[in-house]
Formats: sequence, structure tokens, C-alpha cells
Amino acid sequence: METIALFGGSFDPPHIAHEMIVQEALKLEDVDKVIVMPTFLNPFKSSFHAPAALRLSWLKSIFASQKNVEISSYEVDKKRKVSSIESVKHLLKRYKKIYLIIGADNLKSLHKWENYNELKTLVQFVVASRDTIDVPNTFLQIKVNEDISSTELRNKMDVSRLSPVVSDEIEKFYTK
Repeated sequence: METIALFGGSFDPPHIAHEMIVQEALKLEDVDKVIVMPTFLNPFKSSFHAPAALRLSWLKSIFASQKNVEISSYEVDKKRKVSSIESVKHLLKRYKKIYLIIGADNLKSLHKWENYNELKTLVQFVVASRDTIDVPNTFLQIKVNEDISSTELRNKMDVSRLSPVVSDEIEKFYTK
């Protein structure tokens, strides 16, 4: 295995659009595996709602039957904010090429990511479409026709937007 797609995020909570992004990433021509890597704490946030270990557990359950999907605890194990470039450099010890999947909502702040100029030389960005955000044609794009966000779900829980594997558990956590 030489080429992976890295899909990092808070996944607070994970939802069906996240699953769709992984399925579309697996269709990229030379991707051998998708690595889903939840953050311990997003570098641009000061807190999380569900503890990192719980989000990691949900993701493991959701993708348990997917043979080309690996859930990585790398950032969670650090128990601190971890930048994308740190995770990418860690993975480049094992893989030759990395597609880094980001949501279209991250495009406007991408230049603020730690060591962005170096990061863009190490990965090929893949942008998951979101809402009506225009994605420049300089980026590979994954089309996801599911207008949903974790923030919306935390504010108004809708179990139909969650993986049935963990929907009861997620609903219980966020509505308690």
C-alpha cells in the first residue's frame, strides 16, 4: 500500500455525510485505503463536546465492516491539539502519497493552517463539497449531496442523519 486518503476531523458527532465522504474517497483512482483520524481537539477550537475516546469508538463501530478503511487513534493518543502537518509527516513514514480530505468550509481558512506552504507540498488536497461553496478547479473534489454539519446535529439531533450502527448511543450522549 502506497497511497492513502487521510480524512481528519472532530467528528463531534460523526454523521452520514462523513460516511459518504469515505465511500467517495475510496473511489479515487489510486487510493489503497482511507484513514479516518479524529482529533483529540481541533487546533482551531478550545473544547469538544464528546470526549475523544468516545468519538474514536463511534468511528470504529461505524467503519468496522469496511476493509479499506482504518480508524487511526494517532491524534487522540497525543491528548493535545495536533496539526495536520504533524499527522501527515507521521503517515509519510509508512505511505508514499497522501490525499488530504478537507471540507469545502475549510477553504477560506486553509492558509491559516500550521505550515500550510509546506503541507501543500506534502499532500494533494481533496475537497468534499458542502452547501453552495465554490471549490476552485485547482483542487480534486468529492461531491457529497448531504447538507449536514455536526454543529447542526448537536443543536437539533436528527437520528436519520446518523449511522444506524451508533445512532442510539450518539443521540443519548448529545441529548442528555
